[in-house]
Amino acid sequence: MFNALVVNKNEEGKTSAAVEQITVDQLPEGDVTVAVEYSTVNYKDGLCVGPGGGLVRNYPHVPGIDFAGTVEASDNPNYKAGDKVVLTGWRVGEAHWGGYSQKARVKGDWLVPLPAGIEARQAMAVGTAGFTAMLAIMALEDHGLKPGNGPVLVTGAAGGVGSVATAILSNLGYEVAGVTGRPEQADYLKSLGATQIVAREELNETTKRPLEAETWAGCVDAVGGDMLARVLGQMKYGASVSAVGLAGGAGLPATVIPFLLRGVNLLGIDSVMQPYDNRLRAWERLAKDLPMDKLEAMITPATLSDLPGLGKDILKGQVKGRVVVDVNT
Repeated sequence: MFNALVVNKNEEGKTSAAVEQITVDQLPEGDVTVAVEYSTVNYKDGLCVGPGGGLVRNYPHVPGIDFAGTVEASDNPNYKAGDKVVLTGWRVGEAHWGGYSQKARVKGDWLVPLPAGIEARQAMAVGTAGFTAMLAIMALEDHGLKPGNGPVLVTGAAGGVGSVATAILSNLGYEVAGVTGRPEQADYLKSLGATQIVAREELNETTKRPLEAETWAGCVDAVGGDMLARVLGQMKYGASVSAVGLAGGAGLPATVIPFLLRGVNLLGIDSVMQPYDNRLRAWERLAKDLPMDKLEAMITPATLSDLPGLGKDILKGQVKGRVVVDVNT
């Protein structure tokens, strides 16, 4: 028997999440069993843990879209007992039982070897949020972004994606402007390397002008909606925006003018179905380009029993940085 956070649904359609003891036989099908050490908390986790179950279709369910740990048993030729691994994406924690458990069984093709230089706890301080941030920065670089091109905007900068993006960009020598609606987070963002703090209100105000002054050499956008529409009109000629989230809404009330007159690129970033080779590339870049001291400063520790409360908090935008869940305490 081992512990897991299990979400159940009653006959009235209400869901509840609590730590329960389960057995290996209850785990879903897969060719690799992992002794989970750490997980984390993402927006999707909040949806799955919270009332209504969010993305979950079948109950009982174990959420947790990320985990890191040690292979306990494997029928997959790429992994053997004792290997350190990390998992993000592939709808684990949504359609497939996830990492809020002391053991997980998954397809080996969904795993990535934990890169040298990153421990399991650090990998979950990175998690899907940090992995997405790295993918976003790689996409900007692949489209020509270089230090010296000008300031790079990071929206939702105090959140998970934004925190890691800010730290990486600063470490790579970029000038980083962090957007936040929480003025009290200014010192935190500056500690991660932000050189400019932009109040959310400055970019939330809509404008009828399709183009404004060329300001940003690149952007990692976790907000979408009105803010993304506004930012597109402020990008420098040929600059790119990596779109990673929709905290401000799924709509995009913009015109095509920035694309046609300034050659702006809007790059969609998907972390769920990302091919293996690019996953490996991103994790290797994280091991090299993310300052571990700054990563440590982002961490809030948690246990399985803390998760129902944290799930509510992240949906309200009240989680700063990265939550690291020790599933064994």
